[in-house]
Amino acid sequence: MDKKIIMLTGGGPSTTFMYNGIKDSFDISTVILEEGSSIKKFIKRRIKRLGYIKVFGQLLFQTTIPKILHRISQKRIKEIMSEYNLEDNKIPDSVILNVTSVNSSDCIEFLKKEKPDLIIVNGTRIISKKVLNCTDAIFINTHAGITPKYRGVHGGYWALANNDRDNCGVSVHLVDSGIDTGGVLFQENISPIKKDNFSTYPYLQIGEGILLMKKAITKFMSDELKEVSPRVSESTLWYHPTIWYYLSKRIFKGVR
Repeated sequence: MDKKIIMLTGGGPSTTFMYNGIKDSFDISTVILEEGSSIKKFIKRRIKRLGYIKVFGQLLFQTTIPKILHRISQKRIKEIMSEYNLEDNKIPDSVILNVTSVNSSDCIEFLKKEKPDLIIVNGTRIISKKVLNCTDAIFINTHAGITPKYRGVHGGYWALANNDRDNCGVSVHLVDSGIDTGGVLFQENISPIKKDNFSTYPYLQIGEGILLMKKAITKFMSDELKEVSPRVSESTLWYHPTIWYYLSKRIFKGVR
């Protein structure tokens, strides 16, 4: 019996790359696309957790450094896209279902109706227990970092900033109600070169991540998908760097 696959996504380049990277090997019946969350609410939650000064530094970083690096790294980005055959062709409207949130009642009702066997998660907000429990499907996510040591965001950058190149990579893991805490399925390193920086690490990670996701889906289809032990048991949640942290690491450690 064929197994039904659905993607649950937040949109963006990684979602497009993932869809195009697996669609020719596996049939994706629907790509559920959620709207972006409120920036104001996000900032308020972050201030409550980290404080005004740190969040101010993070916002300064996010609104400047990544944009500059992305602009000056176009040649390198094209090299990585060519190396991994990353395709940015638009996802057909015919397979997209727009929802306000992956945790909305509309999304839950759709999953109940469709009864998917496998749900590929990419770039969504934290998925609620209500969604995870509304279907018997397995949820699998690609995370840009080696979990659980580099949970959260920018796992590749943080590994390099911590002089931990052996754990600079990407993970494919099961999804639970935590933040990147689900069981590990596959993990692989990336190998940044001197031309790489904060804006190009994610392209290396999605390139490797697509290869790992294809392995995971293949194993799932043959009922051979199994959790593996993570490389390290240490578990840390990482956020965006502040602008002063990034500049200090770039100037004194050469971490770009």
